[in-house]
Amino acid sequence: MAKLSIEAMLEAGVHYGHLTRKWHPAMAPYILMKRNGIHIIDLYKTAAKLEEAAEAIKRIAASGKSILFVGTKKQAKEVIESRVKKIKMPYITERWPGGLLTNFTTIRRTIKKIQQIDELLNDETAILSKKERLMLTRKKQKMEKDFGSIADMNTTPGAMFIVDIKKEHIAVEEARKLGITTFAIVDTNSDPRLVNYPIPANDDASRSVALILDVICQAVVDGLKERHQKKEKEAAAEAAANGGARDESVETPDKNER
Repeated sequence: MAKLSIEAMLEAGVHYGHLTRKWHPAMAPYILMKRNGIHIIDLYKTAAKLEEAAEAIKRIAASGKSILFVGTKKQAKEVIESRVKKIKMPYITERWPGGLLTNFTTIRRTIKKIQQIDELLNDETAILSKKERLMLTRKKQKMEKDFGSIADMNTTPGAMFIVDIKKEHIAVEEARKLGITTFAIVDTNSDPRLVNYPIPANDDASRSVALILDVICQAVVDGLKERHQKKEKEAAAEAAANGGARDESVETPDKNER
């Protein structure tokens, strides 16, 4: 599993926290010092917590559960979208749709409307005026912007990875209500106790977010690979067992019958 060096984290500014007056006392164990009115995060603790989070998220991916990535702030949007698309996991980078987790059935109905509108627009027999077609196209584009990245999410996720739990507090609250395992980049102004796997780091710099997300995404890839290999072994073992059973069922002729 990929690990980050202290040098790489320093270059990406992972160690920069918020102004000392904006800190959350629960982050004290992860703060190394104060410098020019800013809290400096202990990168050795960041590395340890990141490794712990990566191992846990790898196990979740290997179990076959989906992981929802959330980050609607400017510094996280592009980073999440570019990386999470590659590993084919759901993500939210626009606004958090209230009730996405706690009222998932209703959200699924909304997502299905995208498919229905798409079918209607592609139906050559449908009689639609120019105005109606334009309205439906705009509606579809807006819904795809909000829900397109979770269109294939048929059940609530097995885990969530969040950038900035202060900004995404509604997502965190919904996950906590349902007991969904949460992973997050937690800056010095947030309460790390709100998530299961806090990673103390700068959540305002895109380079910092990207560096940590690369490790997490690689852990997901490793977990999915492990799951695939396990399935292949199980299939091979089953095929061998079935083949053996068939061989045993074939009777060997007696010498005297030849």
